[in-house]
Amino acid sequence: MRHLFKSALKFLGLAASCLALSAQAQAPKEINFGIMSTETSQNLRTTWEPFLADMSRQTGLEVKAFFASDYAGIIQGIRFGKVDIAWLGNKGAMEVVDRAGGEVIAQTVAANGDAGYWSLLIAHKDSPYNSVEDVLKNAGNISFGNGDPNSTSGFLVPGYYVFAQNKVDPKAIFKRNLTGSHEINALAVANKQLDVATCNTEALSRLKVTAPAKLAQLKVIWKSPLIPSDPIVMRKKLDAGTQKILKDFLFGYGKNSDAERKILGALQWAPFRVSDNDQLLPIRQLELFKQQAVVKASENLSETEKASRLEKINDELAKLDRRMKELELARK
Repeated sequence: MRHLFKSALKFLGLAASCLALSAQAQAPKEINFGIMSTETSQNLRTTWEPFLADMSRQTGLEVKAFFASDYAGIIQGIRFGKVDIAWLGNKGAMEVVDRAGGEVIAQTVAANGDAGYWSLLIAHKDSPYNSVEDVLKNAGNISFGNGDPNSTSGFLVPGYYVFAQNKVDPKAIFKRNLTGSHEINALAVANKQLDVATCNTEALSRLKVTAPAKLAQLKVIWKSPLIPSDPIVMRKKLDAGTQKILKDFLFGYGKNSDAERKILGALQWAPFRVSDNDQLLPIRQLELFKQQAVVKASENLSETEKASRLEKINDELAKLDRRMKELELARK
């Protein structure tokens, strides 16, 4: 009997060792960090490489930058396991959470401590357009630069506050429509290749460093309500051990080191805050408000179809409202 007991213990120990080895084999030694190319890749590499080098050194993982020219590249990268962790806007993060198996784990914080940033409409400093009213009144003569459809500040926010609330479709009213990153839009306006474009305050702050002469050619003609700071998202299927290593790094980085704070400063950030998918609730509201405006303005839907779709949208808005109230009570 004692022999059988010892054999069983030996077997269990062997099994535990095999499981541990299996877990180690599944844990990646290399991870890809997705970065949305709001600027040229060269500019981004200059500011991101010191941060990613520290991440590699402190975590023991080989961290590789995955620069994507549009949000879809990062979203699909996470969906198919090619990107493990990424920085992108709230709208893109919503797509990652809903369709690509990701989750929000952290929130960036502006270097000055701001809890968010602002979407902008910009024009050349010599432009006759000085307001949204000027832009809409003269849209037929304007070349307009919109943002990536998955960009919060470049597309979703101006799409709602500038266009949906004024019951106009930017694709239909402007002389010419182009789509570009924040940097591309800003430079095109500075060079008078576009009359008006979307951008954001973070991109203009970066332009102050990378192209101050171009920034001097721009003026802001509209500023949005505050947008929550960009999230960091992680692939949920990444093994638990690696997730913990990365979170420990993120939430400790810049807290006790001037050198690390300087590296974050180059990215225009202070140390990260813990966050989760609830960060996206205001963005979900905006998306639903936008859908609501589209349905109401549609000439292709019957009144019955409109009523049905609006009822669903209103139900979703009510759920979001309840959740936001719950969070407000929890903070008190």
